[in-house]
Amino acid sequence: MTDSKKVAFLVAAEGIERVELTEPWEAVKDAGHQPVLLSPKSGEVQTFDHLTAAEKRPVDQAVGDASVGDFAALVLPGGVANPDALRTDEKAVAFVKEFVNSGKPVAAICHAPWTLIEADVVRGRTLTSWPSVQTDLRNAGATWVDEEVVTDGNLITSRKPDDLPSFNKTLLEVLAD
Repeated sequence: MTDSKKVAFLVAAEGIERVELTEPWEAVKDAGHQPVLLSPKSGEVQTFDHLTAAEKRPVDQAVGDASVGDFAALVLPGGVANPDALRTDEKAVAFVKEFVNSGKPVAAICHAPWTLIEADVVRGRTLTSWPSVQTDLRNAGATWVDEEVVTDGNLITSRKPDDLPSFNKTLLEVLAD
């Protein structure tokens, strides 16, 4: 087994697609690592099953108080409202930009690449996402492909919840290195 590593999961206060948070979270935890929930504000976040409110989860740390150096990887779950809200938070965007620029793994699924676009870290990279995000990625200088999981340097991206098994497998392989 690999040494335990802290993995940041960054989400907004609401609009998080529940399975895109909980399945990677459990995979990271089951592999012996420590998932940490970051959000712009302390308190709780509201997850959703598509458009229906699901469970609330406690925030471990406000992103403004987090340091990239404390984490081995960053996971950006999707949901439409979640990354749309995150990309308007300066501290969240700055954290994502610093994380990508650090060379450490950043895994984003579904609509989450919106936050990568806002951080201006997709130019010249190949990514995938939910289909409706492809034009935004292309306009930001990325190449979009329709594949289950895409790894380009330290970026890992997937399209949708059905891709979670491959997304999680790729994330865990990178954490094992």
